[in-house]
Order: sequence, then structure tokens, then C-alpha cells
Amino acid sequence: MELVTGATGLLGSHLTLELLRSGATVRAVYRHDGRREQTVQRWLDANPANAALLSRLEWVHGDILDLPFLETALTGIQTVFHCAALVSFDPSQEAALLKTNWEGTRNMVNTALYAKVEAFCHVSSIATVDGTAEVLTESDTWDPARTNGYATSKYLGEMEVWRGSQEGLQTLIVNPGVIFGPGNWDEGSGRFFSRVAGGLRYYPPGGTGFIGLDDTVRCILALVQKKMYRQRFLLVSENLSYRSVLVTIARNLGVRPPSRPLHRWHLELLWRLDWARHRLTGSPRQLSRGMARHMGGPGRYGNKKVREALGYSFQPMEEVIAACATAFKKDRPVG
Repeated sequence: MELVTGATGLLGSHLTLELLRSGATVRAVYRHDGRREQTVQRWLDANPANAALLSRLEWVHGDILDLPFLETALTGIQTVFHCAALVSFDPSQEAALLKTNWEGTRNMVNTALYAKVEAFCHVSSIATVDGTAEVLTESDTWDPARTNGYATSKYLGEMEVWRGSQEGLQTLIVNPGVIFGPGNWDEGSGRFFSRVAGGLRYYPPGGTGFIGLDDTVRCILALVQKKMYRQRFLLVSENLSYRSVLVTIARNLGVRPPSRPLHRWHLELLWRLDWARHRLTGSPRQLSRGMARHMGGPGRYGNKKVREALGYSFQPMEEVIAACATAFKKDRPVG
């Protein structure tokens, strides 16, 4: 039996479905009934034949911060796919980020060691890769002077996984870029589409690494199948500017593309104004200093290691974006 944490998230839900399609029996961890029901409904809407797979799926309600729950959840598990994480760039959320992404991962590693699971795949992020190289790779180290709360929490989570590998756990770390795939259009990468559809007029100056959801899942499963343990792999299909991504989304949605650039000095001003608004009104932060500075960087990441390890060719992001736009228009008619 395989275990997936974060099974109602974008990556976790698609990974769970793909495991079921491969014939595996899956125990899926979830926290909210509504999200679980939405996830199952999306599977059925995508293909009614997926209903036949659900007999091999066991949903378990719990939290990775709950050790007694984890001891029960990991009993009889062969492989753990740890996808659960908190994603936020709001400085007021730093304690929660550390709690979930660091302490939660530590709990998972410790429980996996105790349960003697065969393998542990940890989903991290390209946010933990930093440096001054033109193209960043797995060998580039995290720079604590150039970071934010989210990146710090994910890096510390990785350190727990490396520690587990030293204690005998067969571990694998993957660091995906921004994952594009059909799902919740009001959170994560889905907001690229909802904001463009809503008339976004400005685009930030930098760029980053992007990857399609299907490619992410296939790479993860192939790396585990090939037992690429005690390694980490950057999962990036293409390095693209935010402008090119937003324009491509707009073209596929049939709406006006953002045409006004935000310069780095704009971002520096905007995060300060956002901080002042937060202090005056108590409303959540929309743009932190770390997020603004990250958006202003070139963000180029290499994928040579995973391509050579798997002999893998990634789907062009142009095709990924077109497919996502089609799904978005089905869920939310544009115009």
C-alpha cells in the first residue's frame, strides 16, 4: 500500500489518481471533508470510469502534526509520497510554515523510520535552490541571506529528509517548479488563469521554472520506480518570464493580455505599501518583501539530471497552458 499526504491538493490528488490507475492500493491523507469530496468529483468529471478505481483507495482524516495519527496511517505502508505543505509568502505565517513544512516533515520522517517503510519521496520546491549561477542545478546550495519564510521552511524540511536517509530511510527529494494543471483556480498556480481572466493589466519583471502537472507526476513515479534514492531532482520543463506566461494564458483564454510592466522599483514600493496596509487594517499580506524580490529575479533552473536519469522529454509549456486554459473555460466561461 502507498500513502499520499496532501491528497486533495493539485499534485497530491493527481498523484493519487495515477497510482490507482497503475494498480496500486492507496491510503490518502486529507484534512477537510469538502476538499475530499471536490477531489473525487473532479476525478469522476474527468472520466466516469475512474469510479472503478475508488475501491482501492482508503481516505484517512488526519494531520501530519498528529503523531498518534501518523503511527496508525503509516502502518503497512511501502512507499510514502509526502506532498502536504503550507504555501504562503505572508511573513505573519512564518510560524505556521515552520510548523507544517519543517515539523510536519520531521514527524513524517520519524514515523516512516519507525514503521520501516520501504521508500520516502518528499516533494520540496525550487525555492530551496539558490545561488548566483546563470542556471541553477541540484548542486547549488540554499542561501539563508536570500530567502523567505516559505523557502526556509521547505529547506529545513529537506534537512529532515536527509537526516532520515542517514538513519536508514530510502529517501528521494523532488523540487518542482511552478506546476500548471487543472484544479482549483483560486489558489496556487490556478490564480495565474483566474487573474488573467479577470483583466490583469500588469506583469512582473522576472521569471521562474515551470512544469506541467502530468510531467511532475510521471517523473515522481518513474524516479521512485527506478529507486533513485538519496538524491534530489529539479523538476522543471522550461524557464519562462512571467510576461510570456501571462501573455500565453491570455491568448488561450481569448482575453486582453497584461501589457504594463512592473519594474523592480515598483515591487520594492508595492511591498512596503502592502506592509503599511496590513499594519493599518490587519488584512492579510498580498506581497511580502521576499516575494517581491523573488519575482524580480531571472529564476533559471536546469533539468539535465532528471532528463538523463529517466531519458525523459517534457511536454512544451505552450501545450500545458493551452490544456489548462481549456479546462478553465469549461469551469468558468470567459467573456
